[in-house]
Amino acid sequence: MIVDILYGFFELLEYPFYRRAIITGFLASIVFGIVGTYVVIKRIVFISDGIAHASFGGIGLAFFLSHYLIFSIDPLIGAAVFALVSAVGIGLMSKKKIQREDTAIGIIWVLGMALGALFFSLTPGYLTSMENVLFGNIYMISDSDIYMLLFLVIGVLVAVFIFYHELQAVSFDEEFAEVAGVKTTAFYLFLLVIVALSIVFLLRFVGIILVIALFTMPASIASGLSHDIRKIMLYSWILSLIFVMGGLFLSYLLDFPSGPTITLFGGLIFVIYTLVGWVRG
Repeated sequence: MIVDILYGFFELLEYPFYRRAIITGFLASIVFGIVGTYVVIKRIVFISDGIAHASFGGIGLAFFLSHYLIFSIDPLIGAAVFALVSAVGIGLMSKKKIQREDTAIGIIWVLGMALGALFFSLTPGYLTSMENVLFGNIYMISDSDIYMLLFLVIGVLVAVFIFYHELQAVSFDEEFAEVAGVKTTAFYLFLLVIVALSIVFLLRFVGIILVIALFTMPASIASGLSHDIRKIMLYSWILSLIFVMGGLFLSYLLDFPSGPTITLFGGLIFVIYTLVGWVRG
């Protein structure tokens, strides 16, 4: 029985769509591991979630304009515009004390979702697309999506390599970083931009509703295993890879949608880890 299941699973590698899913999962886990570490350490999970939901408005607008204009607009472009504006807006409002951070996040969150829902409702025949946006579908990934994801991975690695110490200082102790001469506001906004672009590029993978879970759960577990940021990134990447590959296997085995299955599998591991830690005291 088990042998037959495993044989059937590996047989899937003969299909291009499944090979693309495996490659996508590997590349995505790198981003989840690195960027997720900053999201958890800096405690900007709520901000990241607000950015993700705000991007829904840009996706809906792109579908709406593509339907009524003579040329099409890639939904990722709309998502990127809304995500970047939201990230910078939230960051500036928080730093300049223009508005309370939680209030700004909540408003941008609901406005983005409301605009997205409105544009989708005004665009005939796009309800299926909206479902893919919300929950993702790794099996619909194209070769061009993989190239874009590879570009994101390279960009994230280069940014972290060049600005490692500045991002670390801003993430762990912003006040000390300010005293040490680090331009904390600029690097905080830079970090939010990295988070925003990572969210946008990964939307097709697990969707808006689930993407933040994979940014937070692996890094949360990893941060409990080490206090060294490099090790946290490494552990987080390994855990993300386990979540993705395990979720893909279960989605094949149970004939479940990939995005929710990957997230639920990761959630199960997170719950077990939390319970074990609680029992041990």
